[in-house]
Amino acid sequence: GISVNNAVDVAKDTADMILLHKSLGELIEGVVEGRRTFANTLKYLMMALSSNFGNMFSMAGASLLLPFLPMLAPQILLNNLLYDVSQIALPTDNVDESSIKRPHRLSISGIRKFMFVFGPLSSIFDFVTFWVLINVFHLQAASFQAGWFLESMLTQTLVVYIIRTRKVPFLQSTPSKSLIASTLFAIGMSVLFVVTPLATFFRFDSIPADSFIWITVIVAVYLAFAQIVKTIFYKHISLWRAGEQPRTPAAPQTLPHSAN
Repeated sequence: GISVNNAVDVAKDTADMILLHKSLGELIEGVVEGRRTFANTLKYLMMALSSNFGNMFSMAGASLLLPFLPMLAPQILLNNLLYDVSQIALPTDNVDESSIKRPHRLSISGIRKFMFVFGPLSSIFDFVTFWVLINVFHLQAASFQAGWFLESMLTQTLVVYIIRTRKVPFLQSTPSKSLIASTLFAIGMSVLFVVTPLATFFRFDSIPADSFIWITVIVAVYLAFAQIVKTIFYKHISLWRAGEQPRTPAAPQTLPHSAN
């Protein structure tokens, strides 16, 4: 039941919802805002679960292959802190029209499949980074940790632009300005923690200037692959189930007139 604010008390007491303005447009705005909130929440679930799942694979594999820890506990906490800062503006992100055109319900199986696909995908490029840092630049523990920290921050922060939409990012779907600002801030801080004296506080060591070029190339290739895999993924799997549509009442049957 719906009532207006200046209705009689008995009408307002029995109503489920009271409109402060004499317009059903308030209901429409509420529904749209709810679908927008659902879409942005789904984005965070996709990114957080796939990123953590991939980092688990990378940490486990590196721990078996390397004679030192791939990343120390304070460095992991810094990574998580900066990543969360980069996502703090996600609730304000723009939402594609397809996400608010009709109701949706969360598909746990779709989220799980997304995690199983994009988590290992990020791990593949982590292992490529490991190989480059060890075999090309011959880095020791502190320098290796700085290199992987930077690559990890760039990949998991920038992939938000790929995951946030089913379309081509920036060309067909533009993120909000606040999301762009938060991600750029997190990336800038991660670079500062590697190249400035702040690195010693987190036990990072300097890395060769050429390694920045390699890391940039690895991140760019990863983002390109993420876009391709995303396109293929959404052709076969959906992360939500469409809400039930109202049934059209059956047309009344017309009995044939009697010949008499």
